[in-house]
Amino acid sequence: MIKMVLGNPKKTMNIIQKHNFSFQKRYGQNFLIDSNILEKIIGAAEIKKDDFVIEIGPGIGTLTQYLCNYAKEVLAIEIDRELIPILEETLSQYSNCTIWNKDILKVDLQREVEEKNKGSQVKVVANLPYYITTPIIMELLESNIPLESITIMVQKEVAERMQVGPGSKEYGALSLAVQYYAKPQIITYVSPFCFMPRPKVGSAVIHLKKYSKPPIKVEDEKLMFQLIKASFNQRRKTLANGLKNGQGIKYSKEEIEKAILALGLPLTIRGENLALEQFAQLTNLLIQGQYNCF
Repeated sequence: MIKMVLGNPKKTMNIIQKHNFSFQKRYGQNFLIDSNILEKIIGAAEIKKDDFVIEIGPGIGTLTQYLCNYAKEVLAIEIDRELIPILEETLSQYSNCTIWNKDILKVDLQREVEEKNKGSQVKVVANLPYYITTPIIMELLESNIPLESITIMVQKEVAERMQVGPGSKEYGALSLAVQYYAKPQIITYVSPFCFMPRPKVGSAVIHLKKYSKPPIKVEDEKLMFQLIKASFNQRRKTLANGLKNGQGIKYSKEEIEKAILALGLPLTIRGENLALEQFAQLTNLLIQGQYNCF
């Protein structure tokens, strides 16, 4: 049973006024005030009674209350110290919640998960600050924590970028990085009217189901992502021209062109037209020096 629900404008405003809280632009604070969206997030995350959940940016505890009612344990990590007294009040009824006043990008999550959850899989749920969405997502995906899934609220365009495939203007390095580690699925779009204060952009809830192992085989992950980054840094250039001066890429333009042709692709192709598997194949060809195997 839900003990206390903050997911509406009146209760949210009451808490904010009681504590004389001022929204901080530097933290990108926008609190959810729509219970329907909150329930969709819980449903998408598939929170169960034996789950250990990490919530990033709990704000005043609106989503946290829902999580505490469904999960075994919740670790709520909030960077704004002004919100800690509010969270201590709104979450006082829950014995299964730990509140941290820390920066998620400076926390050793692997150690904490090992200590708090004995190394078992965890789920991450968050209404992320839009200005720092990508660094947080990549930190989670690239970390060694036993991550089962990430269910997050992000800017609409960012969610679409994570899910989109080759050939569109939204497709980029973030698309490929996310799709290497997880299966993305947009759950629902969210109007600015569902937040306090209202953001200037639309939002979306996206679910990232972490792969137990990447869906493609690549001999050098670091090199593959160097190729991806270089190809999108100058996305209007051909793939070969974009890669020849890419940071950390030691291969000559001739070697790059031979590898592209070995993939059966024209030299006029741009990086935005390659799928993740093709970037992996290109990486493997460059490493092996086998330019005539296709």
